[in-house]
Amino acid sequence: MKNMTYGVANILVILILMLVSSISSIHRSLPEDFLQAGHTNNWAVLVDTSRFWFNYRHVANVLSIYRSVKRLGIPDSQIILIIADDMACNPRNPRPATVFNNANQHINVYGDDVEVDYRGYEVTVENFVRLLTGRLPPGTPRSKQLLTDEGSNVLVYLTGHGGDGFLKFQDSEEVTSQELADAVEQMWQKRRYHEMFFMIDTCQGASLYEKFYSPNILAVASSLVGEDSLSHHVDPAIGVYIIDRYTYYALDFLERVEPDSTKTMGEFLSVCPKRACISTVGVRKDLFPRDPHKVPITDFFGSLRPVELTLSGLNVTAMSRTQNQSRREELKRKVSDRSLQYAKQFPTSKLGSS
Repeated sequence: MKNMTYGVANILVILILMLVSSISSIHRSLPEDFLQAGHTNNWAVLVDTSRFWFNYRHVANVLSIYRSVKRLGIPDSQIILIIADDMACNPRNPRPATVFNNANQHINVYGDDVEVDYRGYEVTVENFVRLLTGRLPPGTPRSKQLLTDEGSNVLVYLTGHGGDGFLKFQDSEEVTSQELADAVEQMWQKRRYHEMFFMIDTCQGASLYEKFYSPNILAVASSLVGEDSLSHHVDPAIGVYIIDRYTYYALDFLERVEPDSTKTMGEFLSVCPKRACISTVGVRKDLFPRDPHKVPITDFFGSLRPVELTLSGLNVTAMSRTQNQSRREELKRKVSDRSLQYAKQFPTSKLGSS
């Protein structure tokens, strides 16, 4: 009986070794590009951290970026929109249910298709860090989760009031640059991103990216340490500034971008020179392995999914080898004379400026 037990154990050990060996051989036979997954999807985390009517511009900032990334193809299911105060419903708003980013009231950026994921008192440092790191309570709705993976390019846009090494949340708490850097490192260790782009429009915004130490991060800020980030213009009808300078010029650039655009992140990083922004725009790219001038802007702000349209029907009935060859030649001719083309996903839309 004892010998039989040993025999069964030996057989199990042999089977396990054979299984491990077969898995290893499969792993070795996989192509290298499969083992090193690249960029496969896009996500955006758009955050306004300030409250009160006089911070109207911060809500307009974040809603304007939200509108741009949606136009360029990132779906709502992959956008986390965080707004600390609801200016559209503020009793001081003379135009209820609207938010404008331009004194000419050209575009209501708070349209019917806006999906806010965190609002009001849900906008806390704890919720923000939990969102990034994936440490959310059980039962959290899918719309409140950042379901990224090792193939995700993530755009993080932050606007509000900041200082040297911190960003205020609702004038009651703050996230420090070290806390933000540690949260990003957790994301990297848990394979929650492929590349990240931080776009920070706050006073002394550059201080928020100084502590980053994780790979594949590109960052831009509207002001250096010791500098204020300034507003662009006032709407006399509501009596407050309605957009910040850096975001205004960034939007002016983004509105000329289409899903099939050849514009690059390198071009985007220089959208607001000092003569326009007054503050000095800061850029950090030492953690980013690629040349920003060779990175399409749609790698972060869009999600290009071209659709190929044919102008004629395709006969799917059985054909002879000669017929198949003839059909292939016909398709080649159509491609060469451009009768078979890619269709743009979205119509052209331009933003007027004041």
